[in-house]
Amino acid sequence: MNKDLQSIQADRPNIITTEIDAIRFYRKMDTKATVAEMIEGKYVLVEEFYSNGLEVLNELKRNLLLKYTDKSFKGQRDYRSAFRKASHRLLLKVKNNKLTVKKSPDIGWLKLLYPEVSEFYVSFPEVQGMNSSWQWYLNGIEIKTLNLTLHPFYSTYFPTRFDHLKLFDKYLKRYDGAKDNAIEIGVGSGILSFQLIQNGFDKIYASDTNKNAIIGTSKELERLGFEDKITLNHADLFEECDIKADIIVFNPPWLLAKHKLEEGIDKAMYYEEDLFPRFFEQAQNHLAPDGKVVLIFSNLAEVVDNESTHPIINELQKNNRFRKELHLKRDVRASSRRTKRRDSRDTEKVELWVLGVKA
Repeated sequence: MNKDLQSIQADRPNIITTEIDAIRFYRKMDTKATVAEMIEGKYVLVEEFYSNGLEVLNELKRNLLLKYTDKSFKGQRDYRSAFRKASHRLLLKVKNNKLTVKKSPDIGWLKLLYPEVSEFYVSFPEVQGMNSSWQWYLNGIEIKTLNLTLHPFYSTYFPTRFDHLKLFDKYLKRYDGAKDNAIEIGVGSGILSFQLIQNGFDKIYASDTNKNAIIGTSKELERLGFEDKITLNHADLFEECDIKADIIVFNPPWLLAKHKLEEGIDKAMYYEEDLFPRFFEQAQNHLAPDGKVVLIFSNLAEVVDNESTHPIINELQKNNRFRKELHLKRDVRASSRRTKRRDSRDTEKVELWVLGVKA
């Protein structure tokens, strides 16, 4: 059931290893003209200082906001798509695992993810993402429900809001069923599996389609001494899983994708239409007698997109596989103090659903 984790290669940002035809951007150059060229499809290489790249991105944002004035969900998605497409033409050069521009951050991922490449170009937004990820990896994130600090691997989902973890902890404290085997689908940074262990579950099978999640969680298992408790597999849903579980835990993405999904964080946030039907169809075959399916979800889709439907309610209404045994809700509170994320999701609630198989 457990694939050789040593053979899994991490997903990493795309790089350019050949010479490129690019505008070289220095201080005091015409930023507006440079951005216009970038939008038209020209590569721009940041020279001198790291902050020069920030100047270009700020001008790109200003330029596109003048064009994309629709504040609807679709309008903002179109703006983000245009920004992503253009901003990834802004490049930085890496040599011997270091950015060549002055006053740039020291990012350990450049060495860990590209040990075999000595010189290459990578987009400025990818560097920003790697820098942010590296800080979280180095410093860790405190998970109070676990009384642990975890170190999330690059391009692996980790929470900055913890209400869903508190909801799951509340359920586990009142759970009085068997604790021989559990399955977690979409292990991410391992938090729910660690909660299962701390609440007395003996063996856990955990899968994820994100290779980086498997790599990162395997490192955490070694650090925390949980190797004998959790079996990891890089797999889709229950692929290669041959156990029957007392609990199947799934914290799926909370938003329906309306775009082509990329690997990594994108698939932790958005789900394709067939995800929930496939999950429920397979889950019923992997439950022990009296086993429970526990889903952690949110009304976030309803908050940001009034055309959305609820996939768990759809399953209960349209199919004859499961019955609702418990439905808990909790208001979402402020983000982690260390994250800069701010939004106005005042009406968002996290949910915990417990389903049993219909007789």
